[in-house]
This record gives sequence, structure tokens and C-alpha cells, in this order.
Amino acid sequence: MIRLVFALRRKSELSRPEFQDYWLRKHAPLVAGFATDLDILRYVQTHTIDDPATQAAQKARGDMEPEYDGVAELWWATEAGLQTVMAGDAGQAAGAALLADEQEFIDLPNSPLWMAYEYPQINPSPENITARVKSSVIRVFFPLRHKAELSEEQARHYWLTQHGPIVRSHGAASGTLCYRQVHRANSALDEGLQQARGTQVESYLGHAEAWIDRGRVTPTEEARRANQAFIEDEHNFIDMNRSTIFFGKEHSIIDRR
Repeated sequence: MIRLVFALRRKSELSRPEFQDYWLRKHAPLVAGFATDLDILRYVQTHTIDDPATQAAQKARGDMEPEYDGVAELWWATEAGLQTVMAGDAGQAAGAALLADEQEFIDLPNSPLWMAYEYPQINPSPENITARVKSSVIRVFFPLRHKAELSEEQARHYWLTQHGPIVRSHGAASGTLCYRQVHRANSALDEGLQQARGTQVESYLGHAEAWIDRGRVTPTEEARRANQAFIEDEHNFIDMNRSTIFFGKEHSIIDRR
């Protein structure tokens, strides 16, 4: 499957609660209404939560970008299938309607979006872990850009072959229920989506995502060492000044898998 990742910043006149309420109660039903026209397999909203852990995670890594107000993600079976849908009359009409509504609450120039593929690292079976609002599970979202001295290919390779195994080796100690790397696909679709929205922010190399049950995590020495190992290795390939990390709760709007 291919995934659209849309990191959202709210319009300046809205508070975060106002933004998230509009997004969930007004925009989500609009997207759901076009699920067939756009052949959407899955649509999830991750709403950023105000949590001291966000500031702690950013401080431990250095001077990072501000967190986003949320992330919209949509999945399709194939990139070719999505291109066909978007080129059709129904797909174009649906896209225009969604864009018109996005303009009501999203700061579009400062909200990057890109197509991506996921690479599971710690993956449950079945894949049903969700950071629901009334649960102790949170979703960690870490959009990252690579260091300037590395090529994109070098950064991707390091992320997959060096950093991934480190995270997996500390999975139990860190209380990680699921961990995936989601790499930007460099899709031909990106440019059209960005131009339509006037996107001014550079896309990320991708993002790391993890689900952690804070009800099960205890502040052991092993957990502290795990977190230290993650951060030390991240500095080998991530430009922290141009990356960010935050925590959220999920709302599953469409799931036709």
C-alpha cells in the first residue's frame, strides 16, 4: 500500500482544540463521503496532545522544530491505482471539494504532504494497535530530515540497516508495541498535491512512528539506556534542527482493508 502523509498546522485564528474539533467533526465526514470516489482504503487522524513528554523528548534531542497540530494519513492499494482515480472526473471533483474545506482550517503553505511507503520494524499481528483517546497507548510521530553531509540514499540506508535494529533490540525495555519507518516515496503525485495547496515547507525524508503503552512502562535503568541509545544513534543521520517529535491520539475514520 502507499500512504499519503499530511502534517498539519492550524490557521492562526484557531486554537488547537478548535482546529481538531473542526477537523474531526466537519472535515472527517466529508472525506468519508468520498471514500468510494477516491478508492480510499484507510483514513486516520492523529491529533497532537499537549503532553510534558513532548517537550522532554524534544529537549533531549536539541533544538527541534515546533510540533504539528496533527497528521492526516490516507492509504491506497497502489500508486498507479491512485493516479487513475485522481485523473477521473469523480476523483477530481472530490479532490476539489476536500481542498476547499482544507482551506477553512489548515495553514496549507506550512503543512507539508508527501506520499510514502512503510517498513515495519516491530510489528504486531494482527495490526490492530491504536492510540485511542481513552487508553494508555500513545502514538509517537517523528518526522525527520537527514543531515546535510549525507545523501538521501545514505540516510535511508542507515535508517533501515543501522538504526532500525537498535530500536528493535530495545523494544521490550522501551515498552514499544509497534515501530515502523515510513519513507517518502518521491512520488510523481507529490508535486501536484503540493502545488494545489501552495505548500512552502520542504517534505521530510519520512517519519518514524511508534505506539507505546504508558501504562506498562516503568522508569527502569534498562528503559533509560534504551532511550539514550535511540537518541545517540539518531544524531548520526538526523538533522534535529529540521525535524520534530510529538505524541498523539488516533481517530480511525475509514478502514476498508
